[in-house]
Amino acid sequence: MCGRYALTLTPEELKEILGLLELEDFPARYNIAPTQPILVVVSGETQVRGSNLPDRRAVLVRWGFTPSWVKDPKEFPLLINARAETATGKASFRAAMRHRRVLVPASGFYEWHRPSKESGEKPQAYWIRPRRGGVVALAGLMETWSSADGSEVDTGAILTTAANASIASIHDRMPVVIKPEDFARWLDCKTQEPRDVAGLMRPAEEDFFEAIPVSDKVNKVINMGADLQTPVVVEKPPKPPGKKPGGDQLSFF
Repeated sequence: MCGRYALTLTPEELKEILGLLELEDFPARYNIAPTQPILVVVSGETQVRGSNLPDRRAVLVRWGFTPSWVKDPKEFPLLINARAETATGKASFRAAMRHRRVLVPASGFYEWHRPSKESGEKPQAYWIRPRRGGVVALAGLMETWSSADGSEVDTGAILTTAANASIASIHDRMPVVIKPEDFARWLDCKTQEPRDVAGLMRPAEEDFFEAIPVSDKVNKVINMGADLQTPVVVEKPPKPPGKKPGGDQLSFF
């Protein structure tokens, strides 16, 4: 599951790391939540042969995927995540997996360890970031939904996979991370079919992320300051949870 994340790098840093043609200025965001606009990277028009200019561009989409065939979004679940194991064959995501794969840049994401009700313990929030800092590119999907009056809304979702051992003690799912050397391959929807990029949708290496316990301020979307990532002391570390069924719908915190 990936229900909150942050993006705090500067536009100039993102342009360099992701190879973007251009990028408008934007503020640091410490608590990005579903239904909000999120920045995604798509493959742009191929440049003239011999050009050194990048061909990727950044666009804003609404976080909450709406398939093109949906008649009324209000009557459709808010899909913020897509399970990597089933996205290719699922009606909601099949077309986007083939034609509209994107990258979702993030400085890290938040996850909650939820003890059993019997334990009487409260959920603990964690700020999970790349151990070496910088930006991480999450695998995403994009779809444009058109209403009957012709208006259009670009929407997106983040792909998730089974958590690696270092994250599993907090949650059994984690977002799919695309390595820099695989950016072009993931974004290439002209020659790379879903089966060709299936191997990219795997858990990150065990030591890629570090999990930092933080306060429950992040639970509320109105809290948006850098203090959300201030570490707190946890009396005892979480135990690996049992296997739980999961879907693609939004979990409410």
